[in-house]
Amino acid sequence: MQAPVLLGIPLDVNSSYLRGPADAPAKIREALASNASNQWSELGVCVEGAFEDSGDLNLGNTLETVDEDFRAISAAINDSLFKGKTPLSLGGDHSVTYPVIRAFNSHFPDLTMIHFDAHPDLYDEFEGNGLSHACPFARIMEEKLAKKLVQIGIRTLNDHQHKQAQKFGVEIVPMAALPAYNFIKDPGPIYVSFDMDVLDPAFAPGVSHWEPGGMSVREAISHLHAIKGKIVGADVVELNPARDPRGISAAVAAKLVKEILGKILKN
Repeated sequence: MQAPVLLGIPLDVNSSYLRGPADAPAKIREALASNASNQWSELGVCVEGAFEDSGDLNLGNTLETVDEDFRAISAAINDSLFKGKTPLSLGGDHSVTYPVIRAFNSHFPDLTMIHFDAHPDLYDEFEGNGLSHACPFARIMEEKLAKKLVQIGIRTLNDHQHKQAQKFGVEIVPMAALPAYNFIKDPGPIYVSFDMDVLDPAFAPGVSHWEPGGMSVREAISHLHAIKGKIVGADVVELNPARDPRGISAAVAAKLVKEILGKILKN
């Protein structure tokens, strides 16, 4: 793989509660470039000048254009992979992971996904929408787009999603069972999907769905650093700037992006 590449995916039409994550890519970039911090990962890797930025996709972000938007997302990721890049996508709501992984499948059919989230996002459909941000991992697993799915930090598992997890063979590590280091030792290839609401809202209130009892930023970074396999792609999703007026959560998202970039570059 060559240099990592950032891709903004400003789509939140599949959000079930609040809109706003479509505005996240610009806020994450702003925080990442801020002089309030430097460009060094805690792994001892300087990310400055070490990644490309493809900007944001031009999406319709409406229910009428969602199929077209998903095709555009898959095409952009596929293009990056064909060029030997390592895509790191900035969402957007979590529905964007599905079209991203559709593109990954032809390049990495044996993909292991490590998913950080308060929610398993395994609904067969939610509020009549099978493409909801509550459903991407049901679509991914039913289409066999990933060999393995490990979900970390879950704390909202209901009966339906428990049955879905059993059906698809998903390995769920609930928040109460952390740390999860023994579950992230696969040799790769690895795709990391990081939903900001895996963090306790005390650390990242700028999300649509507040789920108390979550990870600290330090716990999240420790788990990212502990991933053994080679990371071939990642996304950071569900930052909602509308609930982040002081930019605290954007700063956290940028920190996580920097640590993921450092991990990719170090590997």
